[in-house]
Amino acid sequence: MDGKERKIKSAEYEAVVSAGPHLRRLQQAHAHLVVTGCHRSRALLTKLLTLSCAAGSIAYTRRLFRSVSDPDSFLFNSLIKASSKFGFSLDAVLFYRRMLLSRIVPSTYTFTSVIKACADLSLLCIGTLVHSHVFVSGYASDSFVQAALIAFYAKSCTPRVARKVFDEMPQRSIVAWNSMISGYEQNGLANEAVEVFNKMRESRVEPDSATFVSVLSACSQLGSLDFGCWLHDCIVGSGITMNVVLATSLVNMFSRCGDVGRARAVFYSMIEGNVVLWTAMISGYGMHGYGVEAMEVFHRMKARGVVPNSVTFVAVLSACAHAGLIDEGRSVFASMKQEYGVVPGVEHHVCMVDMFGRGGLLNEAYQFVKGLNSDELVPAVWTAMLGACKMHKNFDLGVEVAENLINAEPENPGHYVLLSNMYALAGRMDRVESVRNVMIQRGLKKQVGYSTIDVDNRSYLFSMGDKSHPETNEIYCFLDELIWRCKDAGYAPVPESAMHELEGEEREYALRYHSEKLAVAFGLMKTGDGVTLRIVKNLRICEDCHSAIKFISAVMNREIIVRDKLRFHHFREGSCSCSDYW
Repeated sequence: MDGKERKIKSAEYEAVVSAGPHLRRLQQAHAHLVVTGCHRSRALLTKLLTLSCAAGSIAYTRRLFRSVSDPDSFLFNSLIKASSKFGFSLDAVLFYRRMLLSRIVPSTYTFTSVIKACADLSLLCIGTLVHSHVFVSGYASDSFVQAALIAFYAKSCTPRVARKVFDEMPQRSIVAWNSMISGYEQNGLANEAVEVFNKMRESRVEPDSATFVSVLSACSQLGSLDFGCWLHDCIVGSGITMNVVLATSLVNMFSRCGDVGRARAVFYSMIEGNVVLWTAMISGYGMHGYGVEAMEVFHRMKARGVVPNSVTFVAVLSACAHAGLIDEGRSVFASMKQEYGVVPGVEHHVCMVDMFGRGGLLNEAYQFVKGLNSDELVPAVWTAMLGACKMHKNFDLGVEVAENLINAEPENPGHYVLLSNMYALAGRMDRVESVRNVMIQRGLKKQVGYSTIDVDNRSYLFSMGDKSHPETNEIYCFLDELIWRCKDAGYAPVPESAMHELEGEEREYALRYHSEKLAVAFGLMKTGDGVTLRIVKNLRICEDCHSAIKFISAVMNREIIVRDKLRFHHFREGSCSCSDYW
């Protein structure tokens, strides 16, 4: 190639590059290549292909690729990487298949990109096949490929295999550590994520921002405020820049661990914040019952010119529902579409039904439900409606709603339990027995409730009637005495919360030893005066436990914070932050 030809090629390359990831300009550049006769240059076509992928036009990318007569390894690798990077994961897999058919040997770049694509699609079978190709091609010990495999198996809900790959790595990069921690956290294995984080520190590998984001999320699952505060101190001490992603993780963690004050402090320490950070603060206020504060942040967010998204509206509507701000909720729901063009989805509908139902507007809630089309009548909508019926003791409507719920999701055991309870509360015991028989025939079992509490940096788990703790006798005796003191102060068990087939003393026994009461008793035994107890429950707190813990907070002069499946309850001096509105 002489100097003149090289100059022409360089000029054409600059024309393609200057077009950037803009489809119309790329098409113009391609037309120019055809006119100048440079349209067969693999280097130019490779650049054109990757930019068209970045422009979001996979259809145009495919057409361009079909025009390449003899694609080489560099072109395939560039195309697979671009497809995977810009969200065209299935095409990345198909281009990989075409690469193999062309008898071109994959490289580490090929494998990292195609494995990422399989992870994004959760294609376990194909990803496992690619893993076998990794072995055959001799890249099984490549650290980048191994890190990609860890992320793939974790995203494909097979964390055990991810851990096997991780444990077999002779040298683990920060990416591998982060992938393993994130993989456990995403699969709900928070304790395992923390365990790997601790091993990472023991191995003297310095955590980075991505590490802390994953560990903070795991901490949120555990509800461990002490650990969360320690992580915050680690972040500050490490000198890591407090970017908006890390700040959002901290706000979420502190909110979910029961300290909305610390969440607020982190939020207001940020000079700039995106919609995700603002939404996290609104959600934090909402889950603690601070609806007015959530609305203030929402209005301040709009005044700053930050445009709320669909998730923001869910957070605001949920805050309105939990705080009884019905007029504000109506206004927010109306503004979604009118001001911001956000089409209400399932989550918004659930919030509206929940809000009307909690506020005692059962008729308005039911009319809202009946106004939804068949695609929008998902189980979550019926569940919200059923909760309202139970709260306001409209059992006849509740039975009708529960039957619709079972028809919508017949394999969920929780729905049968709700229907059974509704029949029992309506006095229709014949139907209770038939529902129970259906559950037995279908092999459906009620979800087991449990509560956890952290004492001296150690987590303890309790289930109803649990006797596995070595100090069971002491805990039960302490709780019995505590309940008698509460009864003297005016507490009376709420029988509706117990299993409806039990009678008299059996029912009170079942109520007394619910998991959250056992956790509270243990916490009071093991901590000093003035120490706040923090309990995390996997299900909703029952009405009786809610009543009992209010009395316990007064009798023992303690603040007790319970995070249940839906929200936080701050018990203090005989009252709860939810104002019995949950």
